Amino acid sequence: MTYQVLARKWRPKNFADMVGQEHVVRALSNALDQNRLHHAYLLTGTRGVGKTTLGRIIAKCLNCETGITSKPCGVCAACTEIDRGRYVDMIELDAASNTGIDNMREVLDNAQYAPTRGRFKVYLIDEVHMLSKAAFNSMLKTLEEPPAHVKFILATTDPQKIPVTVLSRCLQFNLRQMPAQAIIGHLENVLKEEGVPFDIPALRLLARAAQGSMRDALSLTDQAIAYGSGQIQEAEVRAMLGAVDQAYLFDLLDALSHQDGAGLLAVADNMATRSLSFDAALQDLGVMLHQIALAQTVPEALADDLPEKARIEALAQAFSVDEVQLYYQIVLHGRKDLYLAPDDYAGFTMTLLRMLSFRPEAAGLVSNAASGSGMPAQKKTNPSVAAVAAASVQAPPAAPYVAPTTAPAAAAAGVFNGDWISLVGKLKLGGMAMMLAQHCELKGMENDNFMLTLPPAHKHLAEKPYQEKLKSALTEHFGRPIKLNIELGVTTGPTPVQVQQNQKAEREQRAIESIEQDPFVRDLVEQFDAKVIESTIKPLQQ
Repeated sequence: MTYQVLARKWRPKNFADMVGQEHVVRALSNALDQNRLHHAYLLTGTRGVGKTTLGRIIAKCLNCETGITSKPCGVCAACTEIDRGRYVDMIELDAASNTGIDNMREVLDNAQYAPTRGRFKVYLIDEVHMLSKAAFNSMLKTLEEPPAHVKFILATTDPQKIPVTVLSRCLQFNLRQMPAQAIIGHLENVLKEEGVPFDIPALRLLARAAQGSMRDALSLTDQAIAYGSGQIQEAEVRAMLGAVDQAYLFDLLDALSHQDGAGLLAVADNMATRSLSFDAALQDLGVMLHQIALAQTVPEALADDLPEKARIEALAQAFSVDEVQLYYQIVLHGRKDLYLAPDDYAGFTMTLLRMLSFRPEAAGLVSNAASGSGMPAQKKTNPSVAAVAAASVQAPPAAPYVAPTTAPAAAAAGVFNGDWISLVGKLKLGGMAMMLAQHCELKGMENDNFMLTLPPAHKHLAEKPYQEKLKSALTEHFGRPIKLNIELGVTTGPTPVQVQQNQKAEREQRAIESIEQDPFVRDLVEQFDAKVIESTIKPLQQ
């Protein structure tokens, strides 16, 4: 037999098979069960959401030999012939090909005759917005008061182009875009019935690429089956779609969290070498920033089965809430302006450089690049107690971290003195490998074998590539082969990241105390009943 594509083979035959359109199905089912039938229905929605399919199901409900029902039998002559597209009393018209008034007059002249076999004569007019103005005007009277045996079902992707006089004569239903989860669930059922092996991450990619269209999702699934030689795997689907591997996105955000400009550009160069889509990369980067924002503000909103959940939660700790919001806006603007750039690579890298150069501050946006070069960052803000005082008061530096007293005071060249926290700051590391080192606690060292403990909450950092990078950095630092043994467990002492957080909190507290004790600030508070907003006070960089 000739192969039938999935989009046609799995087209819904009744309301129960419809996916993602429960609001329309419920209204139509109740109307059919109560015999409250309208003479004209207008179905609107983007491509591939089921407008034509729904029109055919309505025709079956009206003409099923068991009677008018919301559950057609599917086996009678009327149901089977409508499914095959050859029912004499169901007339499907493509308005894009029959736009003129003569075509519409022919339809309306035939509408006055009784149906040949069925209960109703059903006219399904697809892309009805393509009709000419004269054609619309010619059908107004018939559309308002058609013969009792005639039902009109109009379908369109652009209801704005339909005259108001036509809209007012129809019962309108807006079909929604399919949620990604609904598409994934439907694809799972289809592929299980087809006996095609698949993995869920691949279906997520297909659902995202379909952009709410079930027909597009099934068509892409057909293509993915052919591309993957009878199976659907994430790697093959990514290659087929030209999608950006999530690892690249994590590498970008890791480099950004460490203000590593060279690392950002290295990832972009790698993407250019692989001819990946920079527009798709910005889209996926926006999706990931959205997930990070959810992890920061509404953690329970993240799906438990999200494969990258642990890494997203780690990035949520690496960025502030304001940073994520700013980067999200920069990505949106970067994608919008991509077509204006000299080329996609330049537009993409400029977006990354904006994210690198600007960070949110209490009184406005401050350029990190300017402050890093020794030039004062320019800010244009309204005067405030915190802003005026911060200009004249510098917080005392936080007390430096003191190594444990059990460690030797000094170490000879190539000899480790037991101070893991100080050692981590000297290693040439970045990205997830640096985060691994910062979250570990040194439990002991024997024969150049570092024994580290990593909290279970950060077990995603213990992947082999990150351990190898940490071991290489230790080997390079000491000039001899180093062994590494990392176990999951509860830390008993401070880790490097905890020391950093404590020092940051102490600097912030000292800054607040300095501002509150400043005579100028105290005068403003006493004379003008001013209030110091502690959240706006930031310690100056040391």
